Amino acid sequence: MVSCKYCLFSVSLLSVLIFVFIYNKKLQEDRHLLRTALLNASLLAETCVELLRGEVFHLKENALKTTFTESTCFEYRVQSHYITQTLSEEEAAFPLAFTMTIHKDFGTFERLFRAVYMPQNVYCVHVDRKARATFRLQVEQLLSCFPNAFLASRMEPVVYGGISRLQADLNCLRDLVASEVPWKYVINTCGQDFPLKTNKEIVQHLKGFKGKNITPGVLPPAHAVGRTKYVHQELLDSKNSYVHKTAQLKPPPPHNMTIYFGSAYVALTREFANFVLQDQQALDLLSWSKDTYSPDEHFWVTLNRIPGVPGSMPNASWTGNLRAVKWIDMEDKHGGCHGHYVHGICIYGNGDLKWLMDSPCLFANKFELNTYPLTIECLELRLRERTLNQSETAIQPSWYF
Repeated sequence: MVSCKYCLFSVSLLSVLIFVFIYNKKLQEDRHLLRTALLNASLLAETCVELLRGEVFHLKENALKTTFTESTCFEYRVQSHYITQTLSEEEAAFPLAFTMTIHKDFGTFERLFRAVYMPQNVYCVHVDRKARATFRLQVEQLLSCFPNAFLASRMEPVVYGGISRLQADLNCLRDLVASEVPWKYVINTCGQDFPLKTNKEIVQHLKGFKGKNITPGVLPPAHAVGRTKYVHQELLDSKNSYVHKTAQLKPPPPHNMTIYFGSAYVALTREFANFVLQDQQALDLLSWSKDTYSPDEHFWVTLNRIPGVPGSMPNASWTGNLRAVKWIDMEDKHGGCHGHYVHGICIYGNGDLKWLMDSPCLFANKFELNTYPLTIECLELRLRERTLNQSETAIQPSWYF
């Protein structure tokens, strides 16, 4: 009869052997994935250099692949190379908040999210209520893997040029103000943005404004006067949604405000965010703006020009370098679009890479991963290399592409 002691020893030894086998197998798989990723990144780096020299490439698949559909959250974060630790004391002391307003193209959004993600920051994502259910589910699944990222508590059916676009940002702003993360600035983005600067560089840029809000803009040029002079209506139906201009004149703006015109993309302090959500001047301007065209292009900049408002810049102009955009009517300044135009804005192609890399702006708009994958991937690879070179934290192997 075999002793119980011997049986227990055998079972324990077998358990150890099974664990060692599984661990080694997993280690081999991780090393294989890392080797493959490094090989892909090396080939991509060579391709990007050739692109900058004027060579033409047409890739059928992405080099910096993600594993979203086939992984647990832990595997996804590791195998998709997310940075999981704060990289410097400066960044730890200056967390950022992001609003991300999206409605389509999960792949492009995922690249934006991965590029701006840092564990000390906080992220609110607004999905257009008209978006496909499968798209929203994908976004929910991704965000569930990150404790500092969430869906907006209230979703709007967003109409291009309508009040709903501004309301989407405000919904996220309200959620972010309630966050326990002690963020210093909030930056609003959309699903076709991509960062041109590292998180550390963004922090240093914002710190240079010493608590002032960045809302680039000027007094309205002639072509923009009608946006707030006449009543506009958001129209929604099953096939189309748009803003309709009427012949009805609007009453003057509240509190004798001077209306400015500027960028919809801004960087705001937390104190200003509280002002926007609570102060009667801001609430009255929002109410007055509901039947204007593209109110996100006058709301932020108008409030930030009021003396005495937290972080206001009454005499600011286009200061800020927040967004690089190639407008169709400014080709004499930017040299033309090497992708294609949509709504008068360039969707960047491979030939735009050098212009983007030379830009002083924090972000650029607009990108399409499926149409011009190399444009995003060359920027992403360059951004990650600079991010890791600036790190004061020991770098994890999985952070390398």
